[in-house]
Amino acid sequence: MGSSSEIPVGECLKFYRTGQKKTQAVVAGLAGVSEDYLSQIERGLKSPTITLLHRFSRILGVPVSSLLGEPKIEQDGEVHPVASDINRALIMPPQSRGEVAPDDIESLKDRVNSAWQIWQNSPHRFTEGSDVLPALVEDVQAAARALEHADPEHRRAVNRVSADLYFLLRTFTKRIGRVDLSLLVADRGIQVAEAADDPLRVAGARWNLAHVLLAQDDADGAEDVVMHAAEGVRTELGDTTESVAMQGALWLTGAVASVRNGDHWTAHGRIREYAGPAAERAGEGNVMWTAFGPTNVQLHAVSIEMESGESAEALRLADTVDPTRTSSIERQTTFSLEVARSYEQRRDDAAVLIHLLNAEGTGPEDMKYNLLARDLVRGLNKRARPTFAPQVRALARRVGLYE
Repeated sequence: MGSSSEIPVGECLKFYRTGQKKTQAVVAGLAGVSEDYLSQIERGLKSPTITLLHRFSRILGVPVSSLLGEPKIEQDGEVHPVASDINRALIMPPQSRGEVAPDDIESLKDRVNSAWQIWQNSPHRFTEGSDVLPALVEDVQAAARALEHADPEHRRAVNRVSADLYFLLRTFTKRIGRVDLSLLVADRGIQVAEAADDPLRVAGARWNLAHVLLAQDDADGAEDVVMHAAEGVRTELGDTTESVAMQGALWLTGAVASVRNGDHWTAHGRIREYAGPAAERAGEGNVMWTAFGPTNVQLHAVSIEMESGESAEALRLADTVDPTRTSSIERQTTFSLEVARSYEQRRDDAAVLIHLLNAEGTGPEDMKYNLLARDLVRGLNKRARPTFAPQVRALARRVGLYE
């Protein structure tokens, strides 16, 4: 049975720690965990929470992506071929397509919406997204170039479509490990949303940027972006349903940023005092594809406890959530992974396996691209009891960890 080329989180952590001649006692003390707990992480017996990964990142002065063994960038399209196609489409000058009629803009809008439906609802969203996104990038950018000197309304219309596409590209490229492209399209999303003079899309663009900043370990920057954006959309649009939902989505991201900074009280307060009431007012929805609503607030409450290392409270809250009520398969899959991680912290391997299988059921391709998910599978494979070891080995093969 051949092993994957990916390096487990624990081994990466040990590599950087020993390379800097830091003892387990020193790193554990700075991170606020016991030396034994750090030892178990390094031996692959425990998986660190996201918050703890960020602490290790700051202590060792290396990006979280390095601790995850994530490649900095693909090589010749070998890992994720579609990323090269998207990259080329983004940087190559758009080809002239002649005149662009209003019907053409509507057609592009429909194609972007269809791509979003694939991303949020298809269990094969990476494969199906790869099939449509490169050509869609080329066509939308060509239309935007053709309408540079058109009347203002046509320019605003194509900029709205462009913003929606860049929002999708932000999450797609981030999920396939290309945070560099994710930052590029997040920046473009802000530019075209502002050019469209659309306050709701401007807020959505800043929500997307905050997620890239979180991926780059810049929780302070993400928090600053979303808090200013929440105030801006409230000032611009008042208390419309869409405005309230967008504010709620921004507050949820602000809660994640604050817990990444170790400020659990602020995280809880933003959910309890702001995001929760906003969700009750707005109801289940999907403004700017944020999937914001009461269910997403519940899912984030579980995430906050999990990232804080409060596995018992995370599991208690998880029992009250019906994740199928959210419109996003990604959120459903993430929920299953977070529950699995909480059970892993409690050494309940049978429950870990059940929830990993749940995650695979909603997002089989996510299991292949999510490095923390793969680390959970790898760790479980090392210590699985004989009664369910065959199922664990089969799962490991399906997600590409072993041949």
